[in-house]
Amino acid sequence: MHNTLQNDLDNLDYLLSLTKDKAAAYLTEINEKPVSINNVQVTIPINLPENGIGLEDTLKAFYEQHQDKIVASSGPRYWGFVTGGTTPAAIAGDWLSAVFDQNPQGINGAGDVSANIEIQTISWLIQLFGLPSYFKGGFVTGATMSNFTCLAVARQWAGKQKGIDIAREGIKTEIKILTATPHSSAIKSLAMLGLGSSNIITIKTVQGNREAMDTADLATKLRENKDFPVIVISSGGTLNTVDFDDMQAIADLQKRYPFYWHIDAAFGAFAACSEKYSHLLDGWQFADSITIDCHKWLNIPYDSAIYLVHEKHAALQLQTFQNSNAPYLGDPATDFSFLNFGPENSRRLRALPAWFALQAYGRNGFRWIVENNITLANQFAQLLEQKTIFKLTAPTRLNVVCFTIEGEENKSSKLASVLEKLKASGKLFISPTAYKGTPCLRAALVNWRTTEEDILIAIDELIKAS
Repeated sequence: MHNTLQNDLDNLDYLLSLTKDKAAAYLTEINEKPVSINNVQVTIPINLPENGIGLEDTLKAFYEQHQDKIVASSGPRYWGFVTGGTTPAAIAGDWLSAVFDQNPQGINGAGDVSANIEIQTISWLIQLFGLPSYFKGGFVTGATMSNFTCLAVARQWAGKQKGIDIAREGIKTEIKILTATPHSSAIKSLAMLGLGSSNIITIKTVQGNREAMDTADLATKLRENKDFPVIVISSGGTLNTVDFDDMQAIADLQKRYPFYWHIDAAFGAFAACSEKYSHLLDGWQFADSITIDCHKWLNIPYDSAIYLVHEKHAALQLQTFQNSNAPYLGDPATDFSFLNFGPENSRRLRALPAWFALQAYGRNGFRWIVENNITLANQFAQLLEQKTIFKLTAPTRLNVVCFTIEGEENKSSKLASVLEKLKASGKLFISPTAYKGTPCLRAALVNWRTTEEDILIAIDELIKAS
């Protein structure tokens, strides 16, 4: 064996202990670490080393080069991209996922343990969300690939309405996409699927300060497009204001009009964890497919999301993703394998961090995380209007606070200045957005570590920055 590899193998326990100490130090100090830094400049060696230096010296080299540039994106005041933290159980599961290095496909008995772990984890998540067992799913990298997977099945459904197997024959029919306030990942998925990122019919939103779909207008558009296959993309929590489409009304429309219904509930799905907010999703159990992001409110490491597809579409899903010319991968018609029901052939055991987290904290643990974040978001919203020059641009419906500066003519430049000052302080990370044409800032609270003290720090930082 190569000398350096042999040395690392001989000292594996010591080297992993060093790595653990570095990780523990980061997590212990995460509340004080900056959430952003200015002018990141990284000195990277130009040439690949001829001779490796081994793991111990590599750890030293990494921390010398990069330690001061790693930000607390999993910390309690990183509120920019609906990014959850990483619970202790999720970290343990993620580490073991790398150690076991399984590819959970479940072909002809190979990989059955890891495939079964994924099946069990999906079952637990379905129970967590109160969904029926007829939904079947798997793990992908994030909401983009979940939307892609679900909309690929929707595309196959649309072709079937016209007698076309799109997976084999290509798109030979016009498909109508109806949506009101789609997330960019759904639009990106339409582009990747050849359906066209701009090939959508926009449904009006409910009047007033809303982003939810006007179901009366949806009904009109469904009548107007009755001669075409129709895919409806609805929102289970919009990006800026966490507004929910009327799921029950959409389900009722499906009884009158044939369409494939996909729900993007990347983080809004977690409203189902709380009896106080689960009503926002009433009717979603009738959808054809659902996107849910686990590295958001489930607080497990990037990259992890699930797709859920109604089992009645299993044949369409198999047509879309099967490996039909690879006998070594089993017979798609008889051998269950995740690689024939999803976009990836090779992937890590993404289910394991979620399995650990669900086992460790249970239904009550995640209900507490969700309700605590919502309570803190409302406290933050109230203090914004009481103590700062900012005002809310929409009600705080769940865990996202959307706000702007009151009375400023040039809001964009003023808000940009606020963000630059926040970036310089490194104590609070929020993101810019626009809501109904108004430049805004947006804070999304999904981290299990966030406390009332963090809310007060955030308010103080915004006062200083404005």
